[in-house]
Amino acid sequence: MRTPLWTSEEAVRATSGRGVGQWKVYGISIDTRTIEPGDLFVALQDVRDGHDFVPMAYEKGAGASLVSRQIDDVPALQVDDTLTALEALGRAARRRTDAFCCAITGSVGKTSVKEMLAQIFRAHGEAHWSVKSFNNHWGVPLTLARMPAGTERAVFEIGMNTPGEIEPRSLMVKPHAALITKIAPAHLEGMGTEDAVALEKSAIFAGLLDNGFAILPRGDQFYDFLREKAIEQAPSARIMTFGTEDSQAFVTEYETDGVGSRFTLSVLGETVSVSVSAVGDHWGQNIAAALLMASCSGISAVDAAKALNGYAPPEGRGNAEWLNLPEGGKALMVDDAYNANPESMRAALAGFALRPAGRKLIALGEMKELGKDADSLHAELAGPVLSCSPASVFLSGEGIRPLADALSGKVEVHWAPKAGELQEMVNKSLITGDALLIKGSNASGMRILADALRSASAEHVEVLEGAKED
Repeated sequence: MRTPLWTSEEAVRATSGRGVGQWKVYGISIDTRTIEPGDLFVALQDVRDGHDFVPMAYEKGAGASLVSRQIDDVPALQVDDTLTALEALGRAARRRTDAFCCAITGSVGKTSVKEMLAQIFRAHGEAHWSVKSFNNHWGVPLTLARMPAGTERAVFEIGMNTPGEIEPRSLMVKPHAALITKIAPAHLEGMGTEDAVALEKSAIFAGLLDNGFAILPRGDQFYDFLREKAIEQAPSARIMTFGTEDSQAFVTEYETDGVGSRFTLSVLGETVSVSVSAVGDHWGQNIAAALLMASCSGISAVDAAKALNGYAPPEGRGNAEWLNLPEGGKALMVDDAYNANPESMRAALAGFALRPAGRKLIALGEMKELGKDADSLHAELAGPVLSCSPASVFLSGEGIRPLADALSGKVEVHWAPKAGELQEMVNKSLITGDALLIKGSNASGMRILADALRSASAEHVEVLEGAKED
């Protein structure tokens, strides 16, 4: 028998709202495209007004809806503001659980470390984690509100775009362990400087529970500052570090065949090995961080490494897949299209340089939110791009023109204003044995290119299989 996530009585008590009918829900959704029968549909008012989709939510089997409008004939919870009510549900979910809660932030790697921890936690009991990159003003409370009371370990990703966003999210999560992956040039348009980014990221320690673990990147240029801020905000915190040989967790050996990688690490004095379906030494930092945080939750480094072995990045985060070409051959696509900043671009290009291929093609979208240094930060990627010895480079967006200029005369460059317009160019260029890297900021839309190539690949399979049947 399924255990309800929320009953109407519990939800009313948590939000001080008005319950309509008696109901139980087993999940929470904010999107009618992915809603499951029995979910509570939360009508958030964001880019679009979720109230416009309430009828569809019920058609798809919603158990109730969370709304700020009058509803009398269907199960519902009426409140003054749906986002405020979602936050209240999140706080109530946090209060009712004894789970060991982890919070992760950073300029790069936070989603990867979160996914790694989720894989480890799933192997060691009832686990809960942020899906995709639900790390913003609604993503954090939504993830909390979805957490079952019986959760044993949970990991939350916390992001930001402007000052003052991380502290309230950390206070909501109240983590036992809080980790910063790395400080790098990201969100500079909203933050101004890397110093400001470091200050905002350090606010993750505001919600750290007494005697909690503050986990820091030892080799980061802002390490001393982050350590000072951790102690200032959480005086009883136990400082843990990863990344360098004077840390509690660091890589001692890295091997790659250009397809996957094997890392040997020292974690709290234990030697462990982890193999992953990803290429690039930056993955070792993510693994070290994940294993150290897992150890803080009570899982030994050896057991955590066993659970993490075989890890593969999720779609858009550096996963590699084969594309079927029209003539019947295959090309490799490395889909790192979810997001990008200068640091993650360099890491992705360094990893791609190690991959074996007949030819290498690179498709990059512009990096957003870089502020006044945007032109130079794009142009400086010319060296990392050329280190891959690409046959062709495909660029999208006005902001990436400085990189196109820097590459001019050194490699074949194709440019388009929008990512979707690159598809025909890439399709004409791909031949059997090629490897293609796709990366760009989320707002650059490079996922459109990756998805289009993926869809075309599936169509080619159907055509080829149909031809074989004839």
